[in-house]
Amino acid sequence: MKEIDKIAFIETKNGQILSTRSKGKSTFYIPGGKRDEGESDEETLVREMFEELKVDIKKDTINYIGTFTTQADGAKEGINVKMTCYEAKYSGNLEASSEIEEFRWLSFEDIGLVSPVDKIIFEFLRERGALR
Repeated sequence: MKEIDKIAFIETKNGQILSTRSKGKSTFYIPGGKRDEGESDEETLVREMFEELKVDIKKDTINYIGTFTTQADGAKEGINVKMTCYEAKYSGNLEASSEIEEFRWLSFEDIGLVSPVDKIIFEFLRERGALR
């Protein structure tokens, strides 16, 4: 079984989670992305957040949230995505990069707009009281 290794940035406030929609897509995804060869989780998180939303992750505030695995969105059956999630503080103002059409704060009611692995994360965060 093939697995896509991704790192995600979990940012919640006021019962909502930061999500992004790539250009040409209709589905929202928790910000983050695939690790480059030889990259650590921390390096991937820092790079992806700058590439997608133009913010600088404060490395000393990175905190592991959890790892979630399911069928990859839009991939052939049997290809899973493993999403390792972190929260952290950042500096700068959120700004969509050239690859991101928009970013939006989603509530649990918006679960129909997100990918399968994000749905699992939404459920997890709701159980923890971070998403409503």
